[in-house]
Amino acid sequence: MGVGGGNIFEQGLDANPANFQPQTPLTFLDWAASVYPEKVAVIHGDSRFTYRQFAERCRRLASALTKRGLGLGDTVAVMAPNSPPMLEAHFGVPMTGAVLNAINYRLDAAGIAFILGHGEAKIIITDREYSPVISEALQQLGRAITVIDIDDPLGNGGELLGEKNYEAFLAEGEPDFVWAPPEDEWQAITLNYTSGTTGDPKGVVYHHRGGFLNALGNALVFGLNRDSVYLWTLPMFHCNGWSYTWGVTAVGGTHVCLRNPDPALIFPLIEEHAVTHMCGAPIILNMLVHAPDDVKRRFDSPVEVATGGAAPPSAVIEAMEAMGFNVTHLYGLTECYGPSTFAAPQPEWADLEPEEKARMIVRQGVRYPTMSGQMVMDPETMAPVPADAETIGELMLQGNTVMKGYLKNPDTTTAAFAGGWFHTGDLGVVHADGYVEIKDRSKDIILSGGENISSLEVEEALYKHPHVMEAAVVAKPNEKWGESPCAFVTLTPKAGEVSAEDIIQWCKDHLAHFKAPHWVVFGPLPKTSTGKIQKFVLRQQAKEL
Repeated sequence: MGVGGGNIFEQGLDANPANFQPQTPLTFLDWAASVYPEKVAVIHGDSRFTYRQFAERCRRLASALTKRGLGLGDTVAVMAPNSPPMLEAHFGVPMTGAVLNAINYRLDAAGIAFILGHGEAKIIITDREYSPVISEALQQLGRAITVIDIDDPLGNGGELLGEKNYEAFLAEGEPDFVWAPPEDEWQAITLNYTSGTTGDPKGVVYHHRGGFLNALGNALVFGLNRDSVYLWTLPMFHCNGWSYTWGVTAVGGTHVCLRNPDPALIFPLIEEHAVTHMCGAPIILNMLVHAPDDVKRRFDSPVEVATGGAAPPSAVIEAMEAMGFNVTHLYGLTECYGPSTFAAPQPEWADLEPEEKARMIVRQGVRYPTMSGQMVMDPETMAPVPADAETIGELMLQGNTVMKGYLKNPDTTTAAFAGGWFHTGDLGVVHADGYVEIKDRSKDIILSGGENISSLEVEEALYKHPHVMEAAVVAKPNEKWGESPCAFVTLTPKAGEVSAEDIIQWCKDHLAHFKAPHWVVFGPLPKTSTGKIQKFVLRQQAKEL
């Protein structure tokens, strides 16, 4: 027995640089470059970068940013497709202590201007293909911001907006730049914007520890290793590529960049580079399944595919596996670094009929090994629901791969973390085997092609139409996109002739095009006795259209 009080394991056993270092995914690049210096790390068209070159380019970026005065707490925005500059930014920007803000290139100018302003970006690195929308966004921003243009030979070009291009900017930096790890692993590493139930997006702040852990979680769940060849069919801007920007690097795998997820490009790239892994929203799987026969290829070695978002139809999973793909279903949100749960395959699933196996896979499943807790609970009482596959509760998460919080939005942050759990807003059930299945979204978010669309934002645009009296927007299942907006509209008495095409075009003129309704239904809206629109009735009507 110990003599006296106190914990003997805390006496004289203090943390110091020898036994404690802040966790950061940036160390993965240094490790890979030291272990596999001459291995190809990045492929982009005819370009090849070894891990030594990849690390040098990232350090040059960090050095160049530092010379421009960028550092701790500053925001660096990047608007680029899946190309080397976007991948390099995931290491080079946080090496300076700055925060990376990877912007969704599908947004309109107003959305981009809001993000640049809210995140207080000091510099934007932008692919010239997006020059028109970036130029308009900068005009709306109304303040000076440094612009660096990316000249990608695989891109479509565009106006030069900045003082120099990306390669010239890298030349300002030093390849042997010495970066310092964060003093605290809680330090912000990236800023990602997501649309909630209001039109304004929310800024989700990630920390170094979460990036480190989710990258390793991906490697464990998805079976990444040094022989992995990862094809970038998932946008790197989306939750920082679901942390695979860091996860593939963590094992010394090879990144194959792809600007446009076109099946006519995907199938040949898989064959040419012996791709082993890829990710994407269900729309990517659907595109591959319905690709022309002269485009499709059948692969002898299985290609691992992880998908997340709206659950892919079981028929799509069956068709993918028939082509030689092995599908893993993930679930997550921007607030938890992308994937946080997965439908972990069980040995007995191999003996199931394809349709039954697909039904098991489409569930959201169990927590990542790097996620501390996953529960479906009554949001009021915080009591877990029984595992009866019927009782609905809210899915809640807990762990180190949950965001720091929403930037400049303390009230929403507090509400999201009520009771010591992150409230996802997704409603689901728990099956007898402990696997979670999402049944509905409590906040009416429409998940289309992996992108969140706020029904209230679309409704706000509809209400601005001079002939719209009432409007409600719900999700309608879509074979291609997973879900798409369906608008129910009541016109004013003097509206005259207004067509569905008129309404859709109005929304395209006032929103990013992917947010516009695909269907418009005219007529009175069902309401409660207090006048509240009954969206659950509209959802059912939308399914039957």
